[in-house]
Amino acid sequence: MKLPRKPRAVVFDLDGTLIDSEALVKEAHFAACADLGVTMTDAQFLSLVGLHREANDLQLKGYYGEDFPLEHFIGLTRAHVGDRVAPLKTGAVELMDALDEIALPFALATSSRRPWVDKHFSAHRLGTRFRAVVTRQDVIEGKPHPEPYLCASKLLGAEPQNVLALEDSYAGVTSAHAAGCMTVMVPDLLLATDDMRAKALVVVSLRTCGR
Repeated sequence: MKLPRKPRAVVFDLDGTLIDSEALVKEAHFAACADLGVTMTDAQFLSLVGLHREANDLQLKGYYGEDFPLEHFIGLTRAHVGDRVAPLKTGAVELMDALDEIALPFALATSSRRPWVDKHFSAHRLGTRFRAVVTRQDVIEGKPHPEPYLCASKLLGAEPQNVLALEDSYAGVTSAHAAGCMTVMVPDLLLATDDMRAKALVVVSLRTCGR
């Protein structure tokens, strides 16, 4: 994989990039909708991927109406997930090990909130590996706005143009690209579109990144 500049730091997305969580989240969303007597399509779920909670709320109201019980829906999804933890993506550990070997610092920029991040960092013993963590609660604007990547770059002490960003979602790729990062799309549930290929330097698998 050729890059225009040697990265001074790397920023990972979490869901769908670092952890294999989107299938679990999808299952929880579909189950919650069934409990509420509504149906969620694959296309509707995919429109939520990579977005932060507030953006998802607007999407859900658009699908099911202004009176859709958002808090109850969130409670049902959390109950369905329960204590389950999403596994790390194949190649994630190898990539982090490779970055440690060359002393290239890395951070996290996610649309998820702190409890979800802490749960997975604790389960996978990632807490001491990341130089910085930027959650939805740490920024005013979430993805696809560039603020998460601008914040992560600042915490890493690197200019955004010298940061390599790894993302799976359209919102994430748009966020990293808008921040000026060297953006790589690592598709999960969402396939790379022409727009994403224009924003990303390359589209790869995480296993490829770790080689």
